[in-house]
Formats: sequence, structure tokens, C-alpha cells
Amino acid sequence: MAAEQSTGRSNRLRKRTQAPRRLDQQPSYPNIFCEECGLGDCENEMLLCDKCDRGYHMYCLRPIVARVPAGRWFCPNCKADPIKEFPLVQTKIIDFFRIQRSSQAAHTSLLESRKRRKRSTSLVVSKKKRRLLPFTPCRDQARRLQQMGSLATALTTSGVEFSDKLTYMPGMAPRSANRPALEKGGMQIMSREDKASLELCQAMCKEGEWPPLLVVFDSCEGFTVEADGCIKDLTIITEYVGDVDYLKNREKDEGDSMMTLLSTGNPSTTLVVCPDKRSNIARFINGINNHTPEGRKKQNLKCVRYDVDGQARVLLVAIRDIAKGERLYYDYNGYEQEYPTHHFV
Repeated sequence: MAAEQSTGRSNRLRKRTQAPRRLDQQPSYPNIFCEECGLGDCENEMLLCDKCDRGYHMYCLRPIVARVPAGRWFCPNCKADPIKEFPLVQTKIIDFFRIQRSSQAAHTSLLESRKRRKRSTSLVVSKKKRRLLPFTPCRDQARRLQQMGSLATALTTSGVEFSDKLTYMPGMAPRSANRPALEKGGMQIMSREDKASLELCQAMCKEGEWPPLLVVFDSCEGFTVEADGCIKDLTIITEYVGDVDYLKNREKDEGDSMMTLLSTGNPSTTLVVCPDKRSNIARFINGINNHTPEGRKKQNLKCVRYDVDGQARVLLVAIRDIAKGERLYYDYNGYEQEYPTHHFV
């Protein structure tokens, strides 16, 4: 199973009206020191607060700032944005995630399809190569409400709209550009069995039967995702979704969450997924520092791209059994090694 890469971009200078000030852009501030470490080195990685003019190394901040933020930037002392938890009210969460209230017959059909998939899995594993597995939702409805509430909190705090599919916006790449036949070297076609697992996952999410995942806030990593139950190897965690755009339009974008969707070898036809405005829980699953053996050991997910009915799709899939409480990490660079992950966990 080949891993695919997120497309990151190293920090670039922007006009003052578009980006926060960096010390190396401010010759009138010769004696600025980082408020955290007290040093004045690494000027190209020090941000100046737009309110108090104090300096902070991007790697000294908690959570670490992996890229130059877009727009004005305020230091922790000047920034007043406490995280407000999304209310754990069932009707609010149902509306937020656009959960469909299905009939009893439809719910029974979903349960039966899950049972059939479970019965057939053992035969497939023993006689053929291993297949992707659908996630197993928590049976406790109140707990699922907490899981969905944690994601709603992270999305609203980050200003991201919930979406569970790839979106094609005006001015970006059209749906017709998503043609797996253009993939350099070819793209693997999703098998019928794996497609059934993916469709089952999608159907369960629409019913409000959520994967066992919890979004938590960490002082170092920011929002991150941990398993809220045991997850088996080869389980589909989620699909990586967001706005689809041409790589040529994003080559100067400092976004650190872009994911390759279609790699043609040409920026004019290569597509990337941009989850900065619309996305799902994949937006908060962190890339791993793959420059160290310790970092690689923590990796428990892979990004895998498939041709699904003539459309390129990206899935995050477990590559080993994951215990409850374990945080999820995937290999951010893949084979490109083009994004600096040395400040990642």
C-alpha cells in the first residue's frame, strides 16, 4: 500500500498587508528577543506581535507555529480567543453535521449490511489479500455525541465549515479536472470490497454513527485527534476532504495541510485538497516528524489515494492496531520530503 504525500510549502515573504511581521523584515527592530527563550537568533523564524511588538520564535510558541500565519498575528498575551466548547445538545449537533434522520427500515438495512460485511471479512482475509475495514462506531450514543461535539468545537474555533466530501468551488479546479487517468504512473483502482467498506463508513456517518475519534486540544500540538476506542489495522479512519484546486494556484500558499489528490507531474493539472475552509476530522489529524526514528515509530496512519468510480479520492487508513487514547499521526511528507517537519512532534 503506497503512501501519498501532503504538499507543504516552506515559509515565504508576503506583503505587509497580507502577513504578520517577521523580524528579518523589520530593520528598525535591531534588539528584539524571543519572549520565550530570550534569544535574538533565527530572525527568519521570529514573528512580531501586531499589538505589542514583542517577538516570538515560531518554534517557541505553544502550539508551535509551523508556517507564517496569514493576516495579522497576535502573541499569546494579546490574543483573547478562549476555546468555547460546542454545546452537547443532540439537535444542535444533528444540525451542525447535517445528520439524516432515517426510517427504521433504512436503519435496519444499514445494520444488516454491516453484519454481512463482518461475516465476509474473515473469508476475504484468509483467502485473499487483506481488505480495508469499516470503522466500528461506539455503541454509547452519549459518547458519540461527545465525539461529534469535540469535532464541532475544533471546526468552529478554527473557522472551518464542516464538509464530508471534496468540494469544487468557482475559480478553483472543476470536478472534470479530477481524472485519475492523468496520474503519473497510474492510480490504483479501489476494489469492489474496499468500495463497499467506504460506502458503509459514509452511510454510518450520515446516520450519526461516528468513528471512535476524539478531537482534543494540546498546548504543544494544538487541536489533535486521538482514538476513543480500539481501532484495528487497515480500518478506514476518514476521507481527506476539502476544496480541490490546481497546484499551480497554491505554489505560494503557506498552508501546511494541503494534500496531493492527483499527481500528474505538471502543476497545471496536478490537484491538491485544501482543508482550510471546508473539511472534516482529517483537518486535525497531525503529520509526524519523519526525520527521526522516534517520530516514524509513532506513525499509525497512511494516506492512500484511490480511483473510485473515475474520481481520485484520499483515505486515511490505519497501518496497525491502534489503542484507545493513542493519538493519530500520518507521514506528512510521503516520498517527496519537501516540507520541513523538524518542528513537528
